[in-house]
Amino acid sequence: QVHLVESGGGLVQPGGSLRLSCSAPGFSLDYYFVSWFRQAPGKEREGVSCISCCDGPTYIADSVKGRFTVSRDNAANTVYLQMNNLKPEDTAIYFCATDLNRSNCVGVPKHLSGSWGQGTQVTVSP
Repeated sequence: QVHLVESGGGLVQPGGSLRLSCSAPGFSLDYYFVSWFRQAPGKEREGVSCISCCDGPTYIADSVKGRFTVSRDNAANTVYLQMNNLKPEDTAIYFCATDLNRSNCVGVPKHLSGSWGQGTQVTVSP
């Protein structure tokens, strides 16, 4: 298990942008994939993206493709989720997660048994 910390959430107007960060204080994420999930009130948790280690493949869910991008900065030990052209339906708690048994993503996961952060709230509202 590893302690993950998300940050960067907040209140933004429709059409705005936010960049979420996922870090692991005291632990290197360099060799592990990291996924982003979100959960809106009354809805199931949804996989949003997955970024592999070591320049491996990245994946973005169809629901956010063209608006969200995922990247990582190993020097900063941080994975980012850049969210542009935000819509009210993007309102959710966003979580990052990883599985220390895997380095590469195989698509955007629907579920993940591993280490999770506490989440950061994103609210898109006029």
